[in-house]
Amino acid sequence: MKVSKFKNEPYTDWSKVANRKKQQAAIAQFESQLGREYPNIIGSEKQTNQSKFNSLNPSNPDQVVGIFQQGTADDAVRALEVAAKVFETWSRVSPDKRATYLFKAAKAMRRRRYELNAIQIFEVGKSWSEADADVAEAIDFCEFYGREMLRYASMKPSVQLPGEKNELMYIPLGVGVVIPPWNFPLAILTGMTVAAVVTGNTVILKPSSDSPLNGYVLIEIMEEVGLPPGVVNFVAGPGGAVGDTLVKHPKTRFVAFTGSKEVGIHIYAEAAKVQPGQRWLKRVIAEMGGKDSIIVDSETNLDEAAAGVTVSAFGFQGQKCSACSRVIVHEKIYDKFVDLLKKRAESITIGPAKELSNYMGPVINKRSMETIQRYIDKGVSEGGRLIAGGSPAGGKGYFLRPTVIADVDPKGTISQEEIFGPVLAVIKAKDFDHALEIANNTEFGLTGAVYTKNKKKLEKAKAEFFCGNLYLNRKCTGAMVGAHPFGGFNMSGTDSKAGGQDYLLLFLQAKSVATKVK
Repeated sequence: MKVSKFKNEPYTDWSKVANRKKQQAAIAQFESQLGREYPNIIGSEKQTNQSKFNSLNPSNPDQVVGIFQQGTADDAVRALEVAAKVFETWSRVSPDKRATYLFKAAKAMRRRRYELNAIQIFEVGKSWSEADADVAEAIDFCEFYGREMLRYASMKPSVQLPGEKNELMYIPLGVGVVIPPWNFPLAILTGMTVAAVVTGNTVILKPSSDSPLNGYVLIEIMEEVGLPPGVVNFVAGPGGAVGDTLVKHPKTRFVAFTGSKEVGIHIYAEAAKVQPGQRWLKRVIAEMGGKDSIIVDSETNLDEAAAGVTVSAFGFQGQKCSACSRVIVHEKIYDKFVDLLKKRAESITIGPAKELSNYMGPVINKRSMETIQRYIDKGVSEGGRLIAGGSPAGGKGYFLRPTVIADVDPKGTISQEEIFGPVLAVIKAKDFDHALEIANNTEFGLTGAVYTKNKKKLEKAKAEFFCGNLYLNRKCTGAMVGAHPFGGFNMSGTDSKAGGQDYLLLFLQAKSVATKVK
């Protein structure tokens, strides 16, 4: 099977009137359909339960985006049994055919792009640009992993011995559980799911309860392109009843998870326990939290650095595991840089995500808003100096002002704990070596960036800045599939390197075959 060379999906140009009109029409169309009910999907069965829950619009919590089924432990077990049965046939489907489903899904996403953007705008409060980038990344995952499966299927890595034919083939693992986050509700969910599917595994998808519609629409797209029933099963519901049941079950072969450190540790521990009847050690693919730093050296363009830090800290309200939550600034330019950050933060527009003019929308829910506010108060009570923001922005939704807190102790609470909101801690460093020391002083190791014109310092950062994704003289968010394989060290997870050439190996096992040749 021949395919073209992989290229990243371009973003929509909102300066074009035609594109803006298409998105406005999609928003209006989706808003007219709010409050629909969606079933769980197990095999070919669409199932409704007595107990249900609502997905709400964080820009306006009075709006119910969709009504979903509260899955049970019994639902989870039934989905596993269906997936295990379907695995027997799906695992034998050729890599070419499995890849074709992904390429068709990418085409369907392109056709429905404005609709998919609208779903994210309403369900998680992404701005137009953030939603569009998320959908583009989902398309990229389908295109990239399809090509990667073809590459793995054609690889001939074995050394040939005299008198033998030596082969190394990659075969699927079995039934997997995919537990995605709400913050990249289509991209990460799609990436983990299609990686499992294209490698010949079957899946139970348990979406985040804050973004279940983004999970449901992927199932809808896979149905549309003809993926056989039961290859991907959709069970919405609570983490305890559904998630824990799936993670612990002896028929589960692997778990692909993206989310918080606390939940990731719990999944890792539960998956490690061998249950009665279990015939394997479960594999866990975990991408967890971050406490990401940008170092701003004295030898750099301060305006460029301030722009990169601001976008990294406040894009999608700072609700990215890759977000810059700490900026470590050389003392020589510290005061000037703090002033630049203040001006940029105070210029950010905040409001409902459906309005293109708003750069920042809401945080995901009331609980998150209250938690972030407690972190802000903690940062100030521990000696931080509030430079910008620090309070709600008003309105019906969960809107918080972009917050900058200066003079933060490198060991302080808001310098060490993941906040997952629009809060930036500013830390003063004596010199570049001191800045690197501070950057490495957390339990995380996901993303980081350095702004400096000094080539020796850049080389030192490459060697000593301990994180999975390091960016030099650019922002620390916006990893591109293929170019920036994504995943971190330490408590940031298992360094999964999503969107990279190693990723599909996490869903495969290698089988060596040696045939005597007469």
